[in-house]
Amino acid sequence: MTGTELTVNGDRVVVSSDPDTPLLSVLRDELGLLGTRFGCGMGLCGACFVRLDGQVVASCDTPLSQAAGAELVTVEGLSDHGRPHPVQQAILDRQAAQCGFCISGIVVRAAALLDETPAPDEATVAAALDRNLCRCGVQRRIIEAVAGIGREPR
Repeated sequence: MTGTELTVNGDRVVVSSDPDTPLLSVLRDELGLLGTRFGCGMGLCGACFVRLDGQVVASCDTPLSQAAGAELVTVEGLSDHGRPHPVQQAILDRQAAQCGFCISGIVVRAAALLDETPAPDEATVAAALDRNLCRCGVQRRIIEAVAGIGREPR
């Protein structure tokens, strides 16, 4: 087997997993990127969200074959040389996360939203994060943190 080539967080990698392996398993088990979480396993909760060629996808139900040759960004890839992404920093500053299980998928989706809409209002943030499930109930604080980014100088 020659492996599957893809770019993960800016680094070109070749993985040996079967092409039908869920991308989430490749990220966690083969590449050691543990920030992306397994939630429901059916692409419904958002804990496993990553960006694949700019689109937010559920990595638990995306096969590796779909990522071949693609550009993949995980929560680990959002920081800039150790400096947190504005979404990561806003969530930290406002203590908007609680248990942290769902937050990596939320951060990935919120970062994608800011690329699309640099100054979203709270309703826009809430709509964008609708597929992300949080059992702790901190959605309100997360929405406020993300919406606040557009109102602050970067």
